[in-house]
Amino acid sequence: MYGNYIFLNEVNKGVHIIDNSNPASPIIKAFINIPGNVDIAVKGSTLYADLFTDLVVVDISDPLNATLKKVVPKIFPERVYAAGFVQDSTKVIVGWAERKIRENIDQPPPGNGWIGGGRFMLMSSFQSGTASSSGSPAPVTGIAGSMSRFSIVNNYLYAVNNSSLKILNVSAVNDPQLENTVGVGWNIETIYPFKNKLFIGSSNGMFIFDISNPVAPAREGSVAHFRACDPVVANDTYAFVTLRAGTFCQGTNNQLDVINVQNVMSPQLVKTYGLTNPHGLAKDGDLLFVCDGTDGLKVYNTANVFSLQLLDRVKNIETYDVIAWNNRLLVVAKGGLYQYNYSNPSSLSLISKLAVKN
Repeated sequence: MYGNYIFLNEVNKGVHIIDNSNPASPIIKAFINIPGNVDIAVKGSTLYADLFTDLVVVDISDPLNATLKKVVPKIFPERVYAAGFVQDSTKVIVGWAERKIRENIDQPPPGNGWIGGGRFMLMSSFQSGTASSSGSPAPVTGIAGSMSRFSIVNNYLYAVNNSSLKILNVSAVNDPQLENTVGVGWNIETIYPFKNKLFIGSSNGMFIFDISNPVAPAREGSVAHFRACDPVVANDTYAFVTLRAGTFCQGTNNQLDVINVQNVMSPQLVKTYGLTNPHGLAKDGDLLFVCDGTDGLKVYNTANVFSLQLLDRVKNIETYDVIAWNNRLLVVAKGGLYQYNYSNPSSLSLISKLAVKN
């Protein structure tokens, strides 16, 4: 979410630009075609996006006439889109069309390829920064969903891949410079910024990095868990992590973990709550919003983390990720983009629903 616009990523295809000047009637205005795109981040009038192995810089000062400003090659070299097939090194495989043929050959043909290796999702999220509901104008940096792998903090873009954290200086917004790459573990999935910390989720645990020195993030504490997907949101005292089973992350756990992070060097799991199939989540004060997959959207009061109070539940939608901002929820679900008013958190009010298709 950035200003009056929503930038919604459609995985491997690109970015929908939605005019949200009137949340009761959002309008899809344009589509930025970015093949191989999984994540985006916005700073000022510049959008950053991955294009297969590269990072692209797009000027969105006029969102309806986006302009490519720069391509930074091989920022994400771990992206592999073929197995058992050697493609032209100047190109990237984006799909396959099978057909049967009969011909005489001296050698057997290469084995069939497959598209994989990237981190794919049904739908992806909005991008980056730390949400607030103070009533102040939207920040210079766009606001992120919890499933994000990109985050902008001040003049730095942080991007995680399977095992490392890339740090790019974006003080010159159209000319990002890669300044460092830091190993953070394995099976890394999500990144969430809070003040001078990065909370990084993996399929094996949660890691906390201090970015007081923005170019050299320093690992502090971590919490291990059973193998599962785990987006995370946090505040000064607690981190809230959802664990999800039945995905590429494997595992069998579907739950919400509450972790005390006051001592960042030794975070402690304090409470676990069972859920159905949780995905993204968002925090605003004592309110916690959880996308519980086919079990809908759930709103909790977290004033007492040892006994969360379920305030409301929106049924009959399959939810994926959520942003909470100034009493308004943006929810990505199987049916599209939903917006709710949560000024009365015990009774969410639907503002609009927008079907999003390329």
